[in-house]
Amino acid sequence: MKANQSRSFLLFWLSQSVSELGSSMTGFALILWAYARTQSAMTVSLLTFFSYLPYLLISVFAGTFIDRHRKKPILLWTDSVSALCSLAVLLLFLSGRFEFWQIYIINAVTGSMNAFQLPAAAVAVGRLVPGEQYDKVSGMNSFSKSLITVATPMLAAFVSSFWSLEGVLEFDLLTFLFAFSVLLFLIRIPERRALREPAGRRRLLTDCREGFRFLVNRRGLLSLIFSMAVMNFFSNLTYENILPAMILSRSGQNEIALGVVSGAIGFGGVLGGLIVSFVRMPGDKIRLIYFSAAFSFLFGDVLMGLGRTVPVWIVAALAASIPIPFVAAGQNVILYRTVPEEIQGRVFSVRNAVQFGTIPLGTLLGGALADYGFEPFLKSRAPLATALQRLVGSGSGSGMAVMFLCTGVLGFLLSVCWYRNRNLRSLREK
Repeated sequence: MKANQSRSFLLFWLSQSVSELGSSMTGFALILWAYARTQSAMTVSLLTFFSYLPYLLISVFAGTFIDRHRKKPILLWTDSVSALCSLAVLLLFLSGRFEFWQIYIINAVTGSMNAFQLPAAAVAVGRLVPGEQYDKVSGMNSFSKSLITVATPMLAAFVSSFWSLEGVLEFDLLTFLFAFSVLLFLIRIPERRALREPAGRRRLLTDCREGFRFLVNRRGLLSLIFSMAVMNFFSNLTYENILPAMILSRSGQNEIALGVVSGAIGFGGVLGGLIVSFVRMPGDKIRLIYFSAAFSFLFGDVLMGLGRTVPVWIVAALAASIPIPFVAAGQNVILYRTVPEEIQGRVFSVRNAVQFGTIPLGTLLGGALADYGFEPFLKSRAPLATALQRLVGSGSGSGMAVMFLCTGVLGFLLSVCWYRNRNLRSLREK
C-alpha cells in the first residue's frame, strides 16, 4: 500500500470508527431507556425496524447516485444529517418532550442516510487500498466494529450514570465533529473521471437495473448474497434483537450482566478481527465463510439459549462472535475482486438491499414471537413447554432462550447445505 493511500485509509478508518462509537452508544442508551419503560421486546425491535425499512427502500436507488458523484461529499452530508438527528434527540430530551414515536422518526432519517453512507464508504475503501489488502482491511473493520461493541455498553453506562442520556448524546455529537473534521481536511478519496460526465446520459431506473442484472447473471454471487440474507434474518430474530431483553429478563434486570455479555460479543469480534488482519487467510473463501457461520450458529446461539448464568453466556458470546470477521472477510474479498470499480456503488447498494432486506422482517418477527409466542408458551403447562423448560429453565426469558436454540440449529444446518451448493463453486478461489 502506498504511503499516501495507507495514511488516508488509516485516518478514514479511525475517524469513522470514532463516529460509529458515538452512534452506537446513543443506540444502546436508547434501548435501555425504551426497555426500562415498557419491558417489551417488541418496543426494542421497532427501534431497529424503523431504522432499516427506509434504508432498504432507498438503497436500490442510492447506488446510481453514489457511482455518479464524489464519495467524500456524500459521506460528509450524510454524517451531518445523522448528527442533526442526535441533536434533535438531545433537545427533545432536555425539553422533557421525548417520546417513543419521535425516536422512530429519527431512526428512519438516520436509516435513510445509511443507504447512501454505507455503500459510499465501501466504495471509498476499495479506492484507498490495493486488492491484495482487502482481507486485512476487512479484518481491521471487523476489529474496530467489535471493539466498539466492547466499549459501547461500558462507556454508555459510565457516561449515563453521571450525565444521563444527555451526556451520551453530547458525546455522540463530539465524535461526529472529530470524524467530520478529519474527513474534510485530511482525507483525499480518489475518484474516477467518468463520474464527472453528465448524469443525464442514463436514466435512473436503467442504472438500477444494471446493478440487479450484474448479480442475476452471476448465480454464485447471488447465492452468496441470499445466504447472507438468511443469516441476517436469523441473527435479527435473536442476537441482534432480543438478546438484551433475554439477558435482562433472566438476570433480574441486571444491566451489568448485559454489559458484560455485550462486551464479550465485542471482544470475540476483536479477537477474530485481529486474526483476520494478521494471519494469511485460506484461498477457499467459500469454505471460510460457511464453516465459520456453522460454528457460530452451533456453539454460539445454541449455548446462549441453554445458558442460565453470565459465565456460560460469555462463552456463548465468544463462540458466536469470533467467527463473524471470517465470514465478513470472505464475502468482502469475493465482492471487491468480482465487481468492477465503475459499478460498485450500484452493485453494493443492490447487495445491501437484498442482504439486509431480511433484517426488518426478522426484527419484527423476533419481537412478536418473543412477546406473543414463545414467552407465553413456555409459561404454559403444555407437555412440549415442560420438556423445553428442562433444557433452558423456566421463568421470564425462557421463551427467548428457546428462540436461540431454534436459530442455532437451523443456522448450522443451512450453513452446511450452502457450503455444498454448486452455484458457489465458481467463487471458491476468488
